[in-house]
Amino acid sequence: MVGRSNVGKSSLINAVLKRKGVARVSQTPGKTQAIHFYLVNDRFHLVDLPGYGYAKVPKTTLQSWRTLINSYLEGAEALRLMFLLLDARRTPSDPDKQMHDWTHDAGIEERVLLTKSDKLSNNELAKSTKAIAAGLQVEREEMIACSVVTNRGIEQVRREIASRL
Repeated sequence: MVGRSNVGKSSLINAVLKRKGVARVSQTPGKTQAIHFYLVNDRFHLVDLPGYGYAKVPKTTLQSWRTLINSYLEGAEALRLMFLLLDARRTPSDPDKQMHDWTHDAGIEERVLLTKSDKLSNNELAKSTKAIAAGLQVEREEMIACSVVTNRGIEQVRREIASRL
């Protein structure tokens, strides 16, 4: 799981695992400052990477996170699927596009998860999905609208994971 700070990675992990408190949730961007590995049913790891973007930390810390993420991604031989989390209300930022391009160039399968979709009407979500798909140059079918509040898309994320085991 990768995405900007405060996009909802930890909340989504907890929803997918059907467990509260597995991944630490915070209202303050940048709380995840290390790579967290969650062993699920002794079968696979769900990995939570530090967020990028607007975390209120020194630039040297941001640079160390970038180095940490890059070294993990380049050496993760068991990586089967990357979930790129984007806020459904925002167009992809340059770092979002860079992460998407890196994933594509590395030949890693990716699903874009549009978090916080409950904050948009169905019409707004359709427009936003179209804009995000255009911004990343992906098919809309490669994206999953998610909400930890309504559980929208959570079962689909679980199926994406299960299909690679």
